[in-house]
Amino acid sequence: MARTTRQRTAVAAVFDDLEGFHSAQEVHARLRADGDSVGLSTVYRAVQALAEDGELDSIRTNSGEALYRRCSTQHHHHLVCRGCGRTVEVAGPVVESWTDRVAAEHGFADVSHTLEIFGTCASCRTAAADG
Repeated sequence: MARTTRQRTAVAAVFDDLEGFHSAQEVHARLRADGDSVGLSTVYRAVQALAEDGELDSIRTNSGEALYRRCSTQHHHHLVCRGCGRTVEVAGPVVESWTDRVAAEHGFADVSHTLEIFGTCASCRTAAADG
């Protein structure tokens, strides 16, 4: 676990007020708007450390950008809307069983994985149909 610094505490506090996934740049902009002079590279290090410690969850967008958010549950997966970014946490017991079985078949242990399912939410589909 990384040591707690003023900057890490400030970054964590931003996520307490945010919903959904956000980039380090968005967090940095919010801190700057609130008068905090923390540097962008410090924000990057803080979000990465918070994610490594399990305090934030992260996903990669189709463009490769890392986005972060405070998660409410232990291990889970995400449905992510390509249009608006809305994210839903979902359990995946079938995925967990499959992962364990495949790892064992190939002699792997101590495995981990991430799964994000990208699609279009009902609201975005409705908006597209109306537009």
